[in-house]
Amino acid sequence: MARVFLMLAALSGLTGVGLGAFAAHGLRGRLTPAYLEVFQTGVHYQQIHALALLGAGLLALRLQSRLLLAAGALFGLGILLFSGSLYLLTLSGLGRLGMITPIGGVCLMAGWLLLGMAALRLRPTP
Repeated sequence: MARVFLMLAALSGLTGVGLGAFAAHGLRGRLTPAYLEVFQTGVHYQQIHALALLGAGLLALRLQSRLLLAAGALFGLGILLFSGSLYLLTLSGLGRLGMITPIGGVCLMAGWLLLGMAALRLRPTP
């Protein structure tokens, strides 16, 4: 699972940079300032949680943990639901998509909680 998390982290980081550049150069003037800010919020959270996925992947190289597996899965799902819904909301104008965003946010928060729980179960190595 470590490989999957590391690949998802790389893909999320790559697309996050691309989407941030797209917002800065391609969407300025096409979206309202409020929608541009919403899009940038999606990019910001995607980038932060790309790093969280990277951390989960690196930890998974050393630690077999269901909590860690669940944390990484929740980070990936949270990126998709939270940031993805913000991107679609701003580009499509469909306000109903905003109902998905909090579900993604809960996934991200649950991922952090499970990552912390996995850390509490770590045993120090001599």
